[in-house]
This record gives sequence, structure tokens and C-alpha cells, in this order.
Amino acid sequence: MDEPVDQASDVVRSAPFADLDPLTAYGLWALRSEVFVVEQDCPYLDLDGRDLAPRTRHLWIDRAGAPVATLRVLDDEADGGALRIGRVATARAWRGRGLAARLVTAVLDGAGERDVVLDAQSHLVDWYAAFGFVPSGRGFVEDGIPHTPMRRAGG
Repeated sequence: MDEPVDQASDVVRSAPFADLDPLTAYGLWALRSEVFVVEQDCPYLDLDGRDLAPRTRHLWIDRAGAPVATLRVLDDEADGGALRIGRVATARAWRGRGLAARLVTAVLDGAGERDVVLDAQSHLVDWYAAFGFVPSGRGFVEDGIPHTPMRRAGG
């Protein structure tokens, strides 16, 4: 955590699963497990098969070759062709530096006319609202954590 904040070095990387090298893939899943399973105490099957879909994109920022922030974008037609952001995670030591915001912004910049949807942990609704997301349905509890469905209209 002694490394200074330097947004110029926070390159957002993006790849489908087939293009991830094994060390990067391992790092992405280890980070997600660290945040969701260990920190948030939510034992769940993170490897749901959707990471492998040809149109799924993995975005991340790394330091010294290890991912410190990540998210995935599902590109399917289940929600009217919207892109779905999920698995947003930042390593504890790297939080508060705007890394997750850089990743979300990269998705929105590439979305074009498409809507973008997500299920926000409810305590983060205001954070996502700053990107133009609005609640789009009834809240629900998943893995013991309240969530709120949100949508950002394309265009």
C-alpha cells in the first residue's frame, strides 16, 4: 500500500477467458474469492460457468503482475441485450483509489447504445448512481447481503 496513487499506471486490461494467461486468470479468481468468500463471509460457487462464455469480458487493473481490482461483463441477450456488470472486487489494500470506478467507466465507455445493468450491494447504490445507474426493481437478499437491481440507459 506504500505505492503512490498514479492513475496513469492504472491501465484497464480487458480480455475474454480464452485470452487470459493462467496466472492472470488465477489472480482474478483469487481476488474475487478473497473479497466475496473470505471478507464478506459468503460461501458460494463463484465459478458459475459464465466466465467462460465467449462474449464475457474480464476487466482488471494490476500491480506488479497481480490483479488488484476486477469486474466481469456478461454480454447476453437475457435482459434485452444489456451488458451486465458483476463480480466487482478490489483488494482491501487498494480500495479508495478509484480503481473500481476506472473499471466501471471503461465498461460504460464501451457500451455504446446498450443499456448496462447490475445488482448492486445496496450500500453501494449511491456510488453506482454517480455513474448514472438508477434502481430498476425490487431489492433482494443474496448470500445474506441486500442487493438492488440497477440500470443505466445506453446512449
